[in-house]
Amino acid sequence: MHSNTLLHPLTLRRAVPADLSGVLSLLADTSEWLHRQGVRQWPRGGFGPERIEPLIEEQVLYVLEGDFGATVATIALDGHADAEFWTPADKPGSALYVHKLAVSRAASGTGLGDALLDWAGASVAACGLDWLRLDCSKDNARLQHYYRRRGFRHLRTVDLPHRASGALFQRPAMVRTSTADGLFRTMDLVNA
Repeated sequence: MHSNTLLHPLTLRRAVPADLSGVLSLLADTSEWLHRQGVRQWPRGGFGPERIEPLIEEQVLYVLEGDFGATVATIALDGHADAEFWTPADKPGSALYVHKLAVSRAASGTGLGDALLDWAGASVAACGLDWLRLDCSKDNARLQHYYRRRGFRHLRTVDLPHRASGALFQRPAMVRTSTADGLFRTMDLVNA
């Protein structure tokens, strides 16, 4: 039976080195699912540890864990504006940026992605910044539509031949689109 609600509490916390294998597995599963959908945003097979370990070391990667410590979702939130996408005219320092947002297929459709985006927006506001930003695949109309429905505005698409990503989105820090209040508890706050 598929339910659109979660019955067990979830905990959002900073990732630690012991979370690496769970995060890599979640990202690999998500990447494979995207590839089956025809979306090439992430490398097939996911990311290597060399791409994720620095996020853990910088304390900008978060895991949402459920029963028995299983990683249900992950999100990175930091001030790293990709210089190939965000220009000085965008005032990159006025925002925090979402990276590596993934929800396990088993938890898909439960509102966790929405709730994580709302948490990220509240974190941006708590840091005194204006914008929550992200980039996504230039060719993934479904994902772009998802972000628009969550209050993001498409700023532009940067078409670089060596990058699958390049559709740039932002929304004001405190926009809330989730009805998932209380869906998870936060163990610590962003120190951007």
